[in-house]
Amino acid sequence: MSSSLFSFTIKDFRAQLRGLVLTGSAVAVGVAFLVLSVGGAGALVQSYEQSAAADVGGAAVQVVPGGTGGTLPVGAAGRAARVPGVTVVAERLVGHANVIAPSGRPLDDRALVTSIAADPALRWQRLAAGRWPEGAGEVALDRESAERVGAAPGGTVRVTRADGGTTEVRLTGLLDTSASQALGSQPAIGVPYARVGAYATGARATHLDLGLAPGADALTVAKAAKKALGGQVSAYTHAGAVDNALQSGKTMYAVVLTAALSFVLIAMAVARMVVTNTFSVVLAQRARQLALLRCVGTDRDQLRRIIRRQGLMLGVLASAAGLAAGAAACALGTAAVNGFADLGPIEVSLVPGPWTFGLAGAFGVLLTLWAVRRPARAAAAVPPVAALAASGSAKLPEPGSRAVREAASVLMLVAGAGLLVLGAFGGSAVSLLAVTAGAILTFFAVLRYAQYLLPPLVGLLGLALRRPLGTVGRLSVQQLRANSRRTAAASSAMLVGVTVAVSAVTAIGATEGGLDAMLANRMPAVFALDTDAARVPADAIAALRAERGLTVTPVRTAALTVDGRKTVVAAADPAGLNPDAEGVGTARGLGDGEAITLTQRPGPTVGGVRLTGVSGAPMFPVSLHPEATVYVTGATLDRLAPGAAAVSTVLINPAGGTGHDEARAAVDRALAAHPEIRIADTGSDADLIRSLLGRMMLVVTVLLGFSIAIAALGVAATLMLTVEERTREFGMLRAIGLAGEQLRRMLTLESVLLALTGAVAGTLLGLLYGTLASRAVLAGHVSPLEALASSGGTALTVLGILAATVLTGVAASVLPARRVRRMVVVDALQAA
Repeated sequence: MSSSLFSFTIKDFRAQLRGLVLTGSAVAVGVAFLVLSVGGAGALVQSYEQSAAADVGGAAVQVVPGGTGGTLPVGAAGRAARVPGVTVVAERLVGHANVIAPSGRPLDDRALVTSIAADPALRWQRLAAGRWPEGAGEVALDRESAERVGAAPGGTVRVTRADGGTTEVRLTGLLDTSASQALGSQPAIGVPYARVGAYATGARATHLDLGLAPGADALTVAKAAKKALGGQVSAYTHAGAVDNALQSGKTMYAVVLTAALSFVLIAMAVARMVVTNTFSVVLAQRARQLALLRCVGTDRDQLRRIIRRQGLMLGVLASAAGLAAGAAACALGTAAVNGFADLGPIEVSLVPGPWTFGLAGAFGVLLTLWAVRRPARAAAAVPPVAALAASGSAKLPEPGSRAVREAASVLMLVAGAGLLVLGAFGGSAVSLLAVTAGAILTFFAVLRYAQYLLPPLVGLLGLALRRPLGTVGRLSVQQLRANSRRTAAASSAMLVGVTVAVSAVTAIGATEGGLDAMLANRMPAVFALDTDAARVPADAIAALRAERGLTVTPVRTAALTVDGRKTVVAAADPAGLNPDAEGVGTARGLGDGEAITLTQRPGPTVGGVRLTGVSGAPMFPVSLHPEATVYVTGATLDRLAPGAAAVSTVLINPAGGTGHDEARAAVDRALAAHPEIRIADTGSDADLIRSLLGRMMLVVTVLLGFSIAIAALGVAATLMLTVEERTREFGMLRAIGLAGEQLRRMLTLESVLLALTGAVAGTLLGLLYGTLASRAVLAGHVSPLEALASSGGTALTVLGILAATVLTGVAASVLPARRVRRMVVVDALQAA
């Protein structure tokens, strides 16, 4: 009996294979997406690791600070030079300076000064063009900064000196910082080792690169160097230094892989819905055959095993195809990235390891088995008496208790709605998490009731099509509404993909649109001065105050002991600060002897004096000065540190209706004589964050496009199966005068309506979830609807998603419509 049952399973699967091709394609796309996502995450981490390894350089032994300190002890280079086997020591010095633009103002980003070793073998930086700087008055600059100031090798560039002045130097070469973690995030100035002190403020030694005598053992020298320098340092061979630099790559890989797999899981969830729906349709069409099997002695368990084995075979074939497609996509991606992207010395491979292919294939097979589990249970419940039915198809009974399902759905809907309201309007620290959990729960409830919600939406969308399309439009809408369960199942897959995509796009777009208002409400000032000196020059403050349209607020600071620990205490006049910023209202009501502290202690002891702590604005001191942990009034600071407080920064706000650009121009004019002072601009910060959010929106849209593509395959599979079921119907329509072209348009319209119904419902849900999520992120600083209105790209992206679903609906109808047009009317009328 077992062998005959297995033989029947294989023969029956072969007979049904044609109708399952599109379903298998959905699983294959999901598996290929999984392989490509893991490979892409691995390639990103490879680039990170290779850039970290490249920054190690070529030294045989490297000495770095031990513990959490970032500076080597004084005299470390001299002691390392006396270690047996060491022939040359290159001390890596870093500091800070400013690159001056043609306007006379420094670039907003402070430049990192890096020392160029005298020994070419120990130079860890990479030169992109020109030559290395060697003498006095020569520097190298990173390519981006050179472009920003209009400089080229052989020309000149102006930089600040360590004494606060500026000087014109010869630009000998351009540094390639594209693959450097140490230099890639800011302007970089390379100067000869002996000249670092002339340009850099805060210069410190971060590494020692040791060159060894021929035959010297690197490990022995590393141990000797560590012993000679004491426990304050760590010494590594070249291989050990590379391994040490790669440690953070493991954490990054976990984060990137988790983010990538979240999109994969969404795509695979859609694929599971497609498989479940397809098998449900196939088994419903074969209800009479299943009943006949029951009549000839096949029990329920055997029937379930037949269907599950067919699901297993489909999963194996589809997963194998997906693995092949994923491997091909990874190979092509590797060639494209290494061939066209400017990665410098970095080479990456998108092809993951064999374990990834094995796990991805197993996941595809298990997903398919899980997807057919419910249809198999429903098919096994078909009674033998169904064999007497006139039609070969029937509605399969739904397994499980309906009361339990209804109760669970209502519970998820109520609990999810509560979490949505709590997260969007509660103002707690976990607001976004609450909105996310609420969206998931309510969405599962919506899916449960999809067969009641989506068919009326089909009818609503069809109203606009009945008049222009006439009979074809009416027939399409009637067919989809008549089989509400199948319509809901096919549209639900599209509903999942579009809901997630629109939710993400809406949340990102609203955050982007409300960014300016959010930063303005969180920051006490639009501009802040940044200088490497201990205090801002008095003439700079006077020049700023002389400019009309600016509100100037000096921030005085002093280093004092607070509760036994050394920290920075700040004071400023809050009258000139943004009144909507967090903590400004509290600061305006602060009295003498009171303090706002980062730790929120009720009675901090500052400089030996006990003050009264005021709660409610713990981050206000940090918003005034990055190192401040305590804010007091000016009178209190004068009492705590008489004569010791200095103006370390100045906060500036536009006044009297002055616009941002006009205010920035006024600040630049006032500081024309002080190129050493940089300007931190919240507008520039907003532009940077906005750029990152734009890229994130693009990435999210592309990744979720896989889910929409899989849903389109589900629509196509459903249509293909309904063509089999409705063969006689199509023959009758052709016999009474409906042309083949009209039948093609009817199926195309059904496909578009299936896709569009899920897309419209998904868009409405996505807009709701995304708006509530953005409200949680914006924390009431700006209305999400206002933020969305100011973000024009969001509306275009949502419209683009809707247009894409229409196109996928048209594409999904190509094969079914082609098959209908080829039908012979007589044969179709004779179909059972």
